[in-house]
Amino acid sequence: MLDEDERRARQEAHWLVKEFGAEAPLYAAMKAEKAIEQKDFGRCARWKRILEILADTGLSKSAASKY
Repeated sequence: MLDEDERRARQEAHWLVKEFGAEAPLYAAMKAEKAIEQKDFGRCARWKRILEILADTGLSKSAASKY
């Protein structure tokens, strides 16, 4: 069973794919980078998980490996 954080990450990944298509991993990577710049590591971890989910769907090639 999925916990609440995982469920939200999967919903966000699904929305990103729907909204941005193949560019969804790039958008997520930019959000993760911005979170790092702001030293918000909890938010960065969430975006990293979203990148992992996108990689599992085959949409992400290099963006997920950057983080």
